[in-house]
Amino acid sequence: MHELGVVFHVIDSLTEVAKENELTHIGSVTLELGEVSAVIESYLVDCWKWAADRTDLLKGAELKVEKIPAITFCEDCKQEYGTVEHGKICPYCGSEHTYLLQGNEFTIKEIEAV
Repeated sequence: MHELGVVFHVIDSLTEVAKENELTHIGSVTLELGEVSAVIESYLVDCWKWAADRTDLLKGAELKVEKIPAITFCEDCKQEYGTVEHGKICPYCGSEHTYLLQGNEFTIKEIEAV
């Protein structure tokens, strides 16, 4: 379960932002999580609850997760399609000349200070 390490990294980033902006408490954090980011949302939330409550800065802070769908682009027929449903092979032309446009993200989108 690498989600705990991910949460620790997020907390470190939030601590740095809080110091730079003289924040004493963060009420919520919104993360963007790509559909194929290899981070399991339920594990992430569980790890967040455990780790955030052990810091004064984040005690009781809500974690909001916005899912970003995985979309792949075909270089041959120029179509976009859902990666999870179809994988690497283009469902329109059968090409393997494809690449992921979005869906692998893991970013801090918003921090709400209270």
